[in-house]
Amino acid sequence: MKGSNSDFRDFLSMLQSEGELLRIKQDVSAEFEVAAVTAKLDGKQAVLFEKVRESKIKVACNVVGTPKKFYLAIAGSRKVGQMDIRKAIHSRIAEALSRLAEPAKAQGGAPFENNSSRNLQDLPIVTHFEKDAGPFVTSSVVFAKDQEKGNQNQSTHRLLRLDDRHMVIRMVEGRHLHKCFTYARDHGEDLKVAIAIGVHPAVSIAAAYQAAYGVDEMLIANSLLDGKLVLAKANYSQLYVPSHAEIVLEGRIIKDRTQEEWMVEMLRTYDFKRKQPVFELERIRFRDNAIYHDILPGHAEHRLLMGLPVEAKMFDYIKNVVPTTQAVHLTDGGSNWLVAVIQIKKRLEGEPKNALMAAFSAHPSLKMATVVDNDIDPTDPVAVEYAIATRCQADRDFIIMPNAKGSSLDPSSDQVNLLTTKVGIDATASLLKAKEGFEIARIPGEEKTRLSDYV
Repeated sequence: MKGSNSDFRDFLSMLQSEGELLRIKQDVSAEFEVAAVTAKLDGKQAVLFEKVRESKIKVACNVVGTPKKFYLAIAGSRKVGQMDIRKAIHSRIAEALSRLAEPAKAQGGAPFENNSSRNLQDLPIVTHFEKDAGPFVTSSVVFAKDQEKGNQNQSTHRLLRLDDRHMVIRMVEGRHLHKCFTYARDHGEDLKVAIAIGVHPAVSIAAAYQAAYGVDEMLIANSLLDGKLVLAKANYSQLYVPSHAEIVLEGRIIKDRTQEEWMVEMLRTYDFKRKQPVFELERIRFRDNAIYHDILPGHAEHRLLMGLPVEAKMFDYIKNVVPTTQAVHLTDGGSNWLVAVIQIKKRLEGEPKNALMAAFSAHPSLKMATVVDNDIDPTDPVAVEYAIATRCQADRDFIIMPNAKGSSLDPSSDQVNLLTTKVGIDATASLLKAKEGFEIARIPGEEKTRLSDYV
């Protein structure tokens, strides 16, 4: 792989060398057109729009929209080899978490300080869907000071542009940024923040990991980047942000101002309308020839950036409870968020139910989980359905948990009170019955037989 792969544009160059980047040179509009073209490339190549109307800034989309590109973002010089790509991702994240180290801090000026603006209209913020509240920033990593712990917090949040200087920021109640904001608000203060757009994907992946409260996600990002992450202090907020960021917005989340917002979320349905706090811009700083990163909501890049780090976290949690856990897969049908399949090598009756409880604890938004044996491919929905059909009895093997805390994204749930009914399914073969009764018949030599030798 070419390049140092230490910032956003390095990563795009590497994708180009791998044949994974499409460049579009014709003029496009940030209103729907960028989203429409990106949707056509969903699950395929990354795309760089070189000319976006009414902006001098390029737009990159679908940057880690496949598991392969996701792995390239965190692998460094490692090769996936014969390992399944998702298992390789889980392994790499686990490796990074085992050796966290502080990033370096730049002493001089950062590249993003080369240019400045006070007008949000200068950014090519994309309008994605016909009923969205307006143009949304979707790739932003928000940095804030945790005044209780004394350290920084980083997380990803959408922002609705209102005018030249204001955006509505969506914060999930109870999560880290919301805690930082409520602490500041309760002390009569606005919350100063820095917002980075166009960071190396490893930074976005770390921000999406949902680390324990008080853990600095930039340690995770630095480990994923093999110690190459460098932070620089932003002037207004005094927060440390990646020095390689393409664009940095500084300002404050106003303690006593809210506005309604809504947009398409991971399930590709419109989130319901909420009143959320308002961000007020102090200044935009950006690199020469800056590249804006847009994530198309509800499509592959959005789902993988959110789902794969959580999938890795779930794997660690479940394996601690059931050591023979082989794989955890957040399914495409569940938008890589609501539905999981867990593969174990079953040794004792009851292990599948322990695995299910660990899964729901690790990922509170999870709505349904199925445990299968190690002869069932957890990524194959037909194989999983077969296991449910032949190895499971609903009265014995279904766990129903009503009124549990769930995801606000699920339109069938109580979205206001975050309540849902969760289902766990033990679709493993009973150890109390003869093993032969569940054996899937094989034909000797079938895997080596080539039809072309006979027809």
